[in-house]
Amino acid sequence: MATTYILSFLALTVANVVAAEQQVLPNVLGNGVVNRLESSDVPRVLALANRHDLDVWHASDSNVDIYLPPGGPSLPDELKKLTRTSWIVPAAQPEPLVRVSTEWNVSTVVNSTFHDNYHPIEEVKDFMKQLVAVYPSTTQLTNFGQTAEGRELLALTISSGVYNLQEVDEVEEEIVEEDFQGKKKKKTKHSRKKTRPPLRVTEKLGVVIIGAQHAREWIGSSTALYLAHTLSLHRNDSQSLSKLLDHFDFHFIPIPNPDGYDYTWKTDRYWYKNRQALGPHAKCLGLDMNRNWGYKWRSSVALAETSGNNSDIQSSETPNPCSQFYPGVRPFESSEVNDIANWITTLPNLAAFVELRSYGQMLSSPYSYSCKRLAKDAEDQIEAAIGASQALHSVHGTEFKVGSLCSTLYPAHGNMLDWMYKREGIKYSYVAHLRDTGTHGFTLPPKWIRPTGEETSRLVDYLSRFIAKQAKREF
Repeated sequence: MATTYILSFLALTVANVVAAEQQVLPNVLGNGVVNRLESSDVPRVLALANRHDLDVWHASDSNVDIYLPPGGPSLPDELKKLTRTSWIVPAAQPEPLVRVSTEWNVSTVVNSTFHDNYHPIEEVKDFMKQLVAVYPSTTQLTNFGQTAEGRELLALTISSGVYNLQEVDEVEEEIVEEDFQGKKKKKTKHSRKKTRPPLRVTEKLGVVIIGAQHAREWIGSSTALYLAHTLSLHRNDSQSLSKLLDHFDFHFIPIPNPDGYDYTWKTDRYWYKNRQALGPHAKCLGLDMNRNWGYKWRSSVALAETSGNNSDIQSSETPNPCSQFYPGVRPFESSEVNDIANWITTLPNLAAFVELRSYGQMLSSPYSYSCKRLAKDAEDQIEAAIGASQALHSVHGTEFKVGSLCSTLYPAHGNMLDWMYKREGIKYSYVAHLRDTGTHGFTLPPKWIRPTGEETSRLVDYLSRFIAKQAKREF
């Protein structure tokens, strides 16, 4: 089996090897002690990693995790010089887990075995279909688009109410037409009937929860499915969150990147991008979906805001299509991103958005594209995030860091979070980086799926109640 490596610049730490369990993917641990990486060095490490198209797994104010795959680039001399001791951690490439689809008990969370393991995409579809079959009055599965490789894009809506359709009269109006492919705006004045789906009028507020855009972040998608399950349960179940349906409709996209997700099961566990063809002569496939959204998109990639004497490590204006962070040549070039954006615009009264990712244990608000910009709703966003992180902590003691996404991670243009907040006007927009902080990284063992779901349920419950209170609604 090929060996992969992770370079980790960490605070003074000793890590122990954790034995692989049955059906648990090999973890990314090794033994080692390294020197502290000063916070002032983090931007330089990130910028150098960006310059050399290295795969940055995670970053904080004291550490940067860099993945060195077999046959990939070696560690540049500039990075070797930043610490006197480097920690190269062997990480065996995991074998794909193959299981046979079974019937799960979806009438309960506690006794359901579904949340005891990760699942390939066909099993995820089966699970969502079973939810709809058992809870037909509150759940609905929608195929709203297609991936680059022709797979379905599926959304699961959970609602206890019935929408009423609003009739749209024919009127003369000035229309600004702009699609999601980056084409120029044009204005026309004419009479028309509204061509998009009729606005569904409801007094309820909408919440959108999306799983991992980055294919390897399995825990994000598993947690989205756990949350959908708890919201579907009957109210007499101790784990049920269905009381939130009195005031909210929830819309889930558990797997927004089906092509990439399937690829992580069959070929490369650490695949990051989608699987879109980039051109007839392109050497590589895929673009970073989370850098392809239409707000503050740009063709160059920067992992750190640099200035002054650091101009020599600024990001290139000609991005490498083989880079993990390749943003594409235009916003909404990704067919998945374009379809998700179109679907989001059909949802009424959206009050909250949460993207579930891994790893790092952070709850982050806008903005992603710059650490120098403060969202106008930052005070309310941070207040809600602090309370939600404390609610999460009360379940299993997991600590979450709160702040803007740029400050908790690194700058990234064209991010879904920024688009949801600025373009869709969703005030309470967040990214939740789930467990852990690097011990297992993207190969979080299946035994932690259920605890992660339990604590994230508490986060969503608190956030929903906070928003309801702000809207003067009582449970």
